[in-house]
Amino acid sequence: MTRYGETFPAWRVAAGDHWHAYTHHAFVEGLRDGSLPRAAFLDYLVQDYIFLIHFSRAWALAVTKADTISEMRLAAGTVNALINDEMALHIRICAEAGISEAALSQAEEKTQNIAYTRYVLDAGHSGDFLDLLAALAPCVLGYGEIGARLSHEATSDTYADWITTYAGDDYQQVCHDVGGLIDDAIARRLGPSPQDSPRWAQLADRFATATRLEVGFWGMGFEG
Repeated sequence: MTRYGETFPAWRVAAGDHWHAYTHHAFVEGLRDGSLPRAAFLDYLVQDYIFLIHFSRAWALAVTKADTISEMRLAAGTVNALINDEMALHIRICAEAGISEAALSQAEEKTQNIAYTRYVLDAGHSGDFLDLLAALAPCVLGYGEIGARLSHEATSDTYADWITTYAGDDYQQVCHDVGGLIDDAIARRLGPSPQDSPRWAQLADRFATATRLEVGFWGMGFEG
């Protein structure tokens, strides 16, 4: 199981069964063995395209919440990766299925998507840099963990394009960079023993809540 720093594994443990429900969801296992209906995958991609727009805004908000140039630089770089790399995957696969970028932009946002994205944005607007990172982490690092696992366990190449994107060196480097960003931000603000800080439980809870919302996001893909 990938680490991506020191804070992420601790938050992952604190999330309990929610983390396994997210990373081993039936949707994910359908990607692994190729049994996921194509219609469900395309519906997910459309919603995830909308999600990534809000997610990019949240990472842009992280630039304004950051304390240092290095924090700002990494947050800005993540915005660039989301807009120019990850969203490009969605646009390309959907275009191959006859769904234009204009159609993606006009798609109706489902309630699970609204709940998740607005939770993340609210964490950033109402909280500080750590609150925002805790809410952002499950998506960034969870997809890295899922991609890495499926790259070894996949029994079908039906969704190889998706798996390769998140298992690839570029995305895995993003995960390691974000894991390091979280560790450094925690150390800067909470000191050398962050788990002794009264804020630790609150941040772990934010991470767990975002993880639960990820589980709901996968489930949304089966609604059609």
